[in-house]
Amino acid sequence: MTPHTDLSELLDALDPQADLAHRHLWLIDMLNWVRGSRNSVPRTLSRVTLLLDTLQQRPATLEKLQSWWQLLLGTVDATALLADYGFSSRTAFLSELAGRLSQKWLPTSPETTDAAALFSLVLNDPFDALWLNALDDTTLNRLAQMLQAADCNRMTDGSCAWIPAQWQHHITPWQATLLEALTFCTSQIRATGFSPELRQRMSAPARETAPFHALAADFDALQLAFLAQPQQASAERTTALAQFLERLEACRHAAASVYTHLEAHGISINLVFQLRQLRTRVLRIRALLDCLLSDTPQRHTAQLLAHLVQVGQERRSVRALITANSSMLAAKVAERSSETGEHYITRTRGEYFQMLRDAAGGGAVMSLTTLFKFAVLSLSLSAFWSGFYAGMNYALSFVLIQLLHYTVATKQPAMTAPAMAAKLKDLGSAHAIEGFVDEVSHLVRSQVAAVVGNLALVAPTVLLLSAAMWWLFGAPMIDAKESEHVLHSLDVRGPTLLFAALTGVLLFASSILAGWTENWFVLNKLDSAIRFHPRLTRWLAPERAQRWANFMRHNISGLAANISLGLMLGLVPAFATFFGLDLEVRHVTLSTGQLAAAAGHMGTALLTQGIFWWCVLGILLTGVLNVGVSFYLAFVLALRAHNVSGVERRRIGQAIRQRARTQLRSFFWPAPEAQPTPKNDTHGG
Repeated sequence: MTPHTDLSELLDALDPQADLAHRHLWLIDMLNWVRGSRNSVPRTLSRVTLLLDTLQQRPATLEKLQSWWQLLLGTVDATALLADYGFSSRTAFLSELAGRLSQKWLPTSPETTDAAALFSLVLNDPFDALWLNALDDTTLNRLAQMLQAADCNRMTDGSCAWIPAQWQHHITPWQATLLEALTFCTSQIRATGFSPELRQRMSAPARETAPFHALAADFDALQLAFLAQPQQASAERTTALAQFLERLEACRHAAASVYTHLEAHGISINLVFQLRQLRTRVLRIRALLDCLLSDTPQRHTAQLLAHLVQVGQERRSVRALITANSSMLAAKVAERSSETGEHYITRTRGEYFQMLRDAAGGGAVMSLTTLFKFAVLSLSLSAFWSGFYAGMNYALSFVLIQLLHYTVATKQPAMTAPAMAAKLKDLGSAHAIEGFVDEVSHLVRSQVAAVVGNLALVAPTVLLLSAAMWWLFGAPMIDAKESEHVLHSLDVRGPTLLFAALTGVLLFASSILAGWTENWFVLNKLDSAIRFHPRLTRWLAPERAQRWANFMRHNISGLAANISLGLMLGLVPAFATFFGLDLEVRHVTLSTGQLAAAAGHMGTALLTQGIFWWCVLGILLTGVLNVGVSFYLAFVLALRAHNVSGVERRRIGQAIRQRARTQLRSFFWPAPEAQPTPKNDTHGG
């Protein structure tokens, strides 16, 4: 079927006896003509008026259109469109994601009796919502009168047989369709409310009042009141409507009580998905009631169609699905990260020196990591196995550092960023701005201490290990060839900075995996399972099971972060090699250890080579990028998760710059702690 651009040609091509596909293709062409260039609502409205005027002047064409419209309503189910369009027939997030991807990639055929599929083909442009909302009452009344004439015989063709015969002559086919759509939506809300996943997580008052049980009876009362006197409001209808809306609101509040449980016991994306579907169905019922009971049904019908256009656009968006349903999980991950991040922010000299000691311990362990890294490389394994064993080396080292209560500087920013973002919620006063700048100085100082502590011990420890190996085995940690490779790989004039930024992304990703794992652990009550499961308690004994449960509950996040980070550092370059990408990782502490190993072979002569100092610069910038990229990504995520908006960034920036000009030392060294003022001894001599 060739698209027509002229209204006369379009109307001449109208054929009510055409096959299903061509009848729908004509509707698509007509809406394309009405839409026009899609950049002018007044022009589109004028086209709608022109169409109505032309049909009024061509009675034969109007009769054909009414026959075509009656046939359309007889072949597609408008009830399903009004009740279900924009909602998922699936109750799980992943299956809905797969459905949306399929919808984006696979074309839709106009040869369909699915009203939702046809609607998505006909009104498939965001512009449609604009001009539908802009239709004036006169135009809407003309459209309603024209189409109502086509509906006059639908009540006798069996399409509304579900309505008792004594009431069928009182209501229009459109009202019958709205009532059936309301029935569908009410049933879906009740089904969701009765699902075990939601019911067991509702608050006790919500379960006791049982609003979902009485919802169907309240809707039946409203329906009977409407069918008794559909053309005028009555006291019975008003009472029934108020009771139904009150019950509907009670159902929404009961479902919302699930969020409190999720906040305390872990977020389930599938449950969040179901709750959002339920809330949206409540809003759809309100819109359908406006179309059925208001004094201006045509206006509300146009608004409903415009809303369906917007819903259809959102229904195609994979990004909107992920964003809407993962926001709570992101908030929970950010919250748990911020709780951990507070541990890494030092505010006193005692905490500062403790951070230096913990970081130095982490640097010492990383020197062993460097040794085992070169040992793995000396085995000349394939890319995958070399990356796997290197990743296991990193992961075990990070876990050992965690168990020894040491620290690695680059792992901190992904945790401290959410803690800083949480402090941006209330910056209404100058004192709040000053307090936030204090926290920034604490954070920078803590991060500097961690980096200095790591690097201060990893380099000399690697040199000592290299010297010990030379004394024991007659050879240093690495040979001349490997030393040259290390120098060229760390040279700042190469791709080192790109690899350092990539490592910052991996550091951030490990914190996300850690938060997700902890949420999963809590959601599934695995600590309780370890503590009380009969088989585990028989195998471990109750006391040991209790210790294991406590250990896993307090360390699951750190274990997930360390293991995932280690494996990513080892395997990402291996997988990149498989795809022909020459990517590597640059971790500031590991890079320092490698440079120290090269110095252990070349000796003090290395200090006279320019490439050594380029490597030193590269390591410094690697530290900046590791920390900066990880912190930035975590900070942005935390801002979105906490819904922090309207932050006066310029005021914060000015305050930080002012602090740097006047108290630069505070960013690197803690101020002496104030001594308590001695009290006056009123009884002394």
